[in-house]
Amino acid sequence: MIRKLIKPALGGVALLAGSVAAWAQEVAPPVVEAIEEAAPVLPESGDTTWMMVSSLLVLMMLIPGLALFYGGMVRSKNVLSILMQCTMIGAVVMLVWAFWGYSFAFGDAENAIFGGFGKAFLSGVTADSMAATFTDHVIPEYVFIAFQMTFAAITAALIVGGFAERIKFFPLMVFIVLWVTAVYFPIAHMVWDSDGLMYGWGTYDFAGGTVVHINAGITGFVGAVFLGKRLGFGKDNMAPHNVPYVLIGAALLWVGWFGFNAGSNLEANGFVGLPFINTFLATAAAAVAWAIVEGLAKGKASVVGAASGIVAGLVAVTPAAGFVGPMGAIVLGAIASVACYFFCASVKKTFGYDDSLDVFGLHAVGGIIGAIGTGILASPSLGGYPLDGYVMGTQIWIQIKAVALTIAWSGIGSLILYAIVNVIFGLRASPEQEREGLDYGSHGEVAYHS
Repeated sequence: MIRKLIKPALGGVALLAGSVAAWAQEVAPPVVEAIEEAAPVLPESGDTTWMMVSSLLVLMMLIPGLALFYGGMVRSKNVLSILMQCTMIGAVVMLVWAFWGYSFAFGDAENAIFGGFGKAFLSGVTADSMAATFTDHVIPEYVFIAFQMTFAAITAALIVGGFAERIKFFPLMVFIVLWVTAVYFPIAHMVWDSDGLMYGWGTYDFAGGTVVHINAGITGFVGAVFLGKRLGFGKDNMAPHNVPYVLIGAALLWVGWFGFNAGSNLEANGFVGLPFINTFLATAAAAVAWAIVEGLAKGKASVVGAASGIVAGLVAVTPAAGFVGPMGAIVLGAIASVACYFFCASVKKTFGYDDSLDVFGLHAVGGIIGAIGTGILASPSLGGYPLDGYVMGTQIWIQIKAVALTIAWSGIGSLILYAIVNVIFGLRASPEQEREGLDYGSHGEVAYHS
C-alpha cells in the first residue's frame, strides 16, 4: 500500500467521458445519448471478494489469534484480562476508525502529517463510493475502510504485550483511543497516503513494518519501562501457563497474515502471488532459524521458541512482502529471527526491562530489520521487485529515515500519552490486584475452576 489508495476513482473517468461527449456533440450527435447513459465504473468482483476475505483474515489475527498467543504466555490468573484487552481494543478502535480515524489517515486534506476532517464519521462515503487500487481497478470504499480498520485494531492490541499483567483496564482503553488518534493515524497517513511525508520520501512499506510493527513495538517498550516491572519479576515463576494456546495463536496469526500481506496488494491479480509466497517462506525460514539458534544456545528447541520464530518472520516480511523475491524473503526471515532471539533471550536480560511478551524484541526489532532489509533485498540483482527509479543506497537511506521518524514519533508520543493518562486515572494495577490476578481484579471472573 505505497501508492495513493483513496482518490476520486471515478474522476478521471468522468473527465474523459465529458471530453468525448463534447467531441461527440460537434461531430456525432447521436453518440451523446450513449455516453450519457453509459454505465458507471463498477468494482472488480474478484478484487472486492479478495479484500473482504483479507479483512476477515486480519480480524482473525486479532481475535482469536493474538488473543490466544498473548493469553497463553501470561500466567493463568491473567489470561482473561489479556483476552478482554485484545477484544475490547479491537472493538473500540473500530469505532474510533469510523468516527475520525479513517479521515485522519486517508482523508482529502493535502497535508504531510494529517488527513483532515473531511471524511469524519465517514462523511461523503456511500455504497457507490469507490477506492482506487494499484492499477485502473476500483473496489468499494467501504471495503477498503474495513480492511484498513482491521490494521488499526490489531496494531493497537499488539501494544499490550509490553506491559501485560500489570495495567488497569479502563485507563488502558483511554490510552488506546488517544494513541491511535495521535500516533497511529498520523503515521499511517505519512506512510500510505500520497500526501504523506514518508510516502513523499519514497518509503517502501508494503503492509506495515513501520506503521504497525515498529510503531506498536516501541509503544509497548515505552509502556513497559514507564509502568515498571511486574511484582516478583526475576524471582517468581512467570513461564507461559498454556503453551498449546501460544502455538495455536501463532498458527492463526500465520494464516491470518496472508490477509495482512497479500491483502495489501488490494487486487486479486497475478502480482498477489509474490506477497503470498513470501509470507510462507520468510516465516518458515524464521521458525527454523529460531529453533536452530535456541537449540545451539540451550541444548533444546522449545515450542514457545518456534512460535516466536513464526511471529518474527511474519513481522520482518511485512514491509518487504511485495518488494523482495522469494529467496530474499527467506534470507530476511532467517536474519530477523536470529536478531529477535538475541534481543528476547539476551538483551532483555542484560538491561533488565520487563517486556512481558516480547513485543519490543519481536515487533520493534523484527520491524526495523524488515524495513531496512527491504531497501536492500528489493534490488533486482537480488531478485527483488522495486519501484521505478530504485537505487539501493538511496533506498536504504530512505528506509532508515522512515524507521527513525517512526521510532521518534511513536516513542515520544506514547510517553506523553502514558504520562497524561497516568496522572488522570493511574495506569498501574494495585499490588493486591496484581498478586490476585487481573482476571478477578479487573473483570470479576477466573479462567479456570478447580
